[in-house]
Amino acid sequence: MMKEKKVLAVASAGGHWTQLKMIESAFAQHSVQYLTTNLNRSVENTPKISRVIDADISMKLKLPILAFQVACVLIWHRPDIVISTGAAPGFFAVMFGKLLRAKTIWIDSMANFSELSMSGRQAQRFCDLCLTQWPDLADGDKVKHFGSVL
Repeated sequence: MMKEKKVLAVASAGGHWTQLKMIESAFAQHSVQYLTTNLNRSVENTPKISRVIDADISMKLKLPILAFQVACVLIWHRPDIVISTGAAPGFFAVMFGKLLRAKTIWIDSMANFSELSMSGRQAQRFCDLCLTQWPDLADGDKVKHFGSVL
């Protein structure tokens, strides 16, 4: 029997959140804490959820605040595993998770079919496993393809 792990599952609102929820059964046997920018009804039935501000590369003044909020969640929960489907909150979670010696997994969004997302390209440096949902984007080394969420 596998020992229960503490998992931090991270995604921005919208498609990132939808894809994360589609794979949640993969880590359901563990203690899962969710982290999102989502403020709508799609998170109402999600237990153990933390929210952070929404920010992206175009919001340079908000990014340090987002990074700080994500770091605080990681320090508070001390996950064994960090998994993200993107975007900016996921990048910071993977980066800080690696610093805290968590196993880190990035699943790039299905929407990115011609190249990895900007967050994915940055996050892969901190990932133990970086996955793309498009076989043509896998490099056979750092970025792998095992199928798609949708």
